[in-house]
Amino acid sequence: MEYSSKTIEKEWQEYWAKNKSFEPDEDFTKEKKYILSMFPFPSGRLHMGHVRNYTLSDTFARYYRQQGFNVLHPIGFDSFGMPAENAAIKNGSHPKGWTYDNIDYMKGEFKTLGFSFSKERELATSDELYTKFEQGFIIDMFEKGLLYRKKGLLNWCPHDQTVLANEQVVDGCCWRCDTPIVKKDMNQYYFKITQYGDELLEDLKKLEGGWPKQVLTMQENWIGKSNGLAFDLFFDDASSARLNNKFKSFDVFTTRPDTIYGVSYTALAPEHEIVTYMIQNTLLDDETISKIKTMKNTSSIDRQKEKTGVPLNLHVVHPLTGKSIPVWIANFVLMDYGSGAVMAVPAHDDRDYDFAKKYDLEINAVIKPFEGEAEPDKAFTEVGELFNSGEFDGMNSKKSQYNIIKYFEEKRIGKKTTNYKLKDWGVSRQRYWGAPIPFVHCDDCGIVMEKKENLPIALPEDVEITGEGNPLDNHPTWKHCKCPTCGKYAFRETDTMDTFVESSWYFLRFCASPQNWEKEAFSKEQIKYWMGVDHYIGGIEHAILHLLYARFFTKVFRDLGYLDFDEPFDKLLTQGMVLKDGAKMSKSKGNTVDPDALIEKYGADTARLFILFAAPPTQELEWNDSAVEGAYKFIKRFFDRSSNVVKTNTIPAINHSSLSKDEKFARKKVYEALVRANDVYNERYTFNTMIAGVMEAINALNTQSNSDIWSEGYWILTSIMEPVIPHVCWQISSEYFSLKNLCAQKVLEEVFVEDSITLGVSINGKRRTEIEVSIDDSKEKIISIAKESASKWLEGTYIIKEILVPNKLVNFVVKG
Repeated sequence: MEYSSKTIEKEWQEYWAKNKSFEPDEDFTKEKKYILSMFPFPSGRLHMGHVRNYTLSDTFARYYRQQGFNVLHPIGFDSFGMPAENAAIKNGSHPKGWTYDNIDYMKGEFKTLGFSFSKERELATSDELYTKFEQGFIIDMFEKGLLYRKKGLLNWCPHDQTVLANEQVVDGCCWRCDTPIVKKDMNQYYFKITQYGDELLEDLKKLEGGWPKQVLTMQENWIGKSNGLAFDLFFDDASSARLNNKFKSFDVFTTRPDTIYGVSYTALAPEHEIVTYMIQNTLLDDETISKIKTMKNTSSIDRQKEKTGVPLNLHVVHPLTGKSIPVWIANFVLMDYGSGAVMAVPAHDDRDYDFAKKYDLEINAVIKPFEGEAEPDKAFTEVGELFNSGEFDGMNSKKSQYNIIKYFEEKRIGKKTTNYKLKDWGVSRQRYWGAPIPFVHCDDCGIVMEKKENLPIALPEDVEITGEGNPLDNHPTWKHCKCPTCGKYAFRETDTMDTFVESSWYFLRFCASPQNWEKEAFSKEQIKYWMGVDHYIGGIEHAILHLLYARFFTKVFRDLGYLDFDEPFDKLLTQGMVLKDGAKMSKSKGNTVDPDALIEKYGADTARLFILFAAPPTQELEWNDSAVEGAYKFIKRFFDRSSNVVKTNTIPAINHSSLSKDEKFARKKVYEALVRANDVYNERYTFNTMIAGVMEAINALNTQSNSDIWSEGYWILTSIMEPVIPHVCWQISSEYFSLKNLCAQKVLEEVFVEDSITLGVSINGKRRTEIEVSIDDSKEKIISIAKESASKWLEGTYIIKEILVPNKLVNFVVKG
C-alpha cells in the first residue's frame, strides 16, 4: 500500500468514534489515570499552541491505556467571556450562536487530529446545566460566609466596561485587551480566598516534585505572606482639628520594626479614606486634588516607576520618640497591600530614600554596618548594628525585631501581625455573556439567595449587545422577579461571574458519570476514584490565576463536604510556547501556522510527530518547515518498511543465541527504544529522545533481513509510536498484528547481554586498530587475534611486552 494520510486518518477516526474507543470504564477496581489539558476558549480555530497542548495530553492518555490503566481524558470549552460579546458587537452576531458555532468547528478539528477525548463527558461552561450546578455551589458558599458583597475601589477596564480582579491586571492593563485600567468605586461580590491564604501557601509543599519549581515560587510570591509590626500613628492636635476630629489616627504595617527609630515621614495611598475625606470636604486645594486624581488613574505598575507625592500638611506623633512626622500622599503606596499607609525610613529603604531625596525630606540613620561605614549617598539595607535607637542600641538589627515587637505589645501600642499580598477575589462582571449570580435584591429582605429548585437562572437570549453598559440591566423583563423570601417585587442581580469561576471546578465535573450527568455535578464516589489529576498540562501563563483559584475551590469544596482531599493536580506540566521566526505566533505578527492547512498537506500524524520531536515539551518550540517535511518523510518510511513484517497475532519467539551480529544489534536497538519510552513517560517527558530511539531502531532493522526480527521490531515500535502517530500505527497494527500489539510490552533482558566485546589495539600506546572477541575468549586467544589484526604494524619489530586491559584494549610494547 502507498501511504495516504487522508485515507488512513479518516478511516481510523471513524472507527474510534463508532467504537467509542476512548470512553473510560465505570469499573472502579481498575487502576486509573486522569489526564487533562487546560481546556480552550472557543475562539473559532485551534492554534499551534492548542495543538501542542492536546498532543501532549493525548500522548500520555494513549500510553497509559496501553499499560492497562482506566484512563479519563476529557475535553470541554471555557465558553463564557468577553470575547464572545466583543465578537457580537463587531459582527452583529449573538454571543451564544458565535460561541457554539466555534465549539462545533473546534470539535471537528479535535477529531482530525486524532485526539482520544471522551465524547460522553464533553461540556461547555456556558451550558445551562453547568450553570445550574455552579449556581448551587455559589449559594452554598454564600451560606458558608465565603462569598460576600461590599463597596470598594475596583479595577475597571474602560474598553471592556467591566471590573477585573487584581490578578487580571497585567502591568497595569486589562489582561485581555491591554487597556490601562482605572479605579472605580462600586459594589462587588468577593470570594473570601484570604481565609485560605495560609493553607494555600503551606500546601505548596505537597506539590514539590510534581509541579515545576517556577510555578510554586510564583504562587508563593503572589500569596505574599509577610510577618511584621502593626501599630497606629496618632495625629497631633492641630492635624486632628484640621480633620474636624473625624480621624484620630491611622494604622501602618512594617516588616522592618528594627528601623522604627528612623521613621522621618509617613505616606498614604491616594485612595486612602483620609485622603477621600479631605477631598470631599474641600480640605485640599485644586492643584493637590488634581495630582491625587492623576495618581489614582495611573496603573499600579506605572506608579512604582517614578515616585511622586504631595504633602497633606498633616503630622503624626512618633510612637516612641514623640517626634512630629509629616504625612504625605505617595503614588507608590497601594491600598491592595496592608492598610494603604506606610512608615517611611529613607536611611534604610531604597524606595523611601529616593522619595526623600526628591522632596528634601529628613533622612535618619539608625543601623550601621558591623564593620566600616555605610555609603552616605544610598540607603543601608543590610543587617547591621542599631544606634540612635534608645534602649535597643548595639543590638543586631535582625535579632532586634523580636524585641521591638515585644516592646510594642507590652506597651499596648502595637502587635505582631501577618499580612498577605493576596486579596479576596472579586468575581462580579458587568457583562452579559457569563453565569448569572443567583441572588435577588429585595427592598425588605436585602440580598436574598434564589431557591435551588429554581436553578438555573439562565441568561435571556433576546438581548441587544451594544458595548455600552450591561445588557442585563437594560433588558425589559429579565431582572424583574419576586423575592424568594417574602414574595414581594424584587430584581435579579445583573452582574455575572468572572469566567475563572467556571474553570476553577471543571476538572471535577469531568468526573461525573454520563449515566448521572444531568442529576448531579459529580458524586463522592466518582471524585474519590478519579481525583487527583495525574497529569495536568497547560501554559505557564496560568501559573497564578487559574491554578490558584482551582486550588482555592478544591479546599472550599472539601470544607463543604463535596470531597475529601486538599489539592486537585498531582503533576503539572507547563508547556513552552510555539514560536516562528523567534517570536510567539500571533495574527498581529503575521507568523501563524494554520493547523488545518498543515493537516491537509501532511496529515495529523505529521503535525503530532513534529511537535513532539522538535523540542522537549517544557521548552519553547521554534517552527521549522523543513523539520515538518522531515517528520512526514519518516512516517512514510516507517509505513513503507512495514512490508518487511510477517502477519502474526503474537510477538515472534526468537532464539537470540542463534542470531547473527546484525540481527542481535537490531533487537538490542528495538528494546533500547522500549526502555527509553518507559523512562520518558515516567520521568523525563523528553519525547524527542524517545522518537530518536525509534529512528535508530528502524535504521538497525534495515541492516538485516530476518523477517522474525522485523516482525518483532514492528510489534514493539508501533506500540511505542502509537501515542505519537496513532493513525499510521493502528493501520500497521491492523494489517499485520490484528491490533494485538497496542498494549504494554515486556523488556527482554537477554538482548542486552553482550556475547562479544570490541577492544582497541595499540602499539607503543598509539591506537592502530580494533578487534571483536568473544567474552569467553582466553587471554592467549585475544592476544593472538590482536597480533593478526595489527600484523602490518608489527612487521620488522619484536614484541617486548603484551598488555591486556580487560574490556578495553591490547597494547604491544615493541622495538625495531
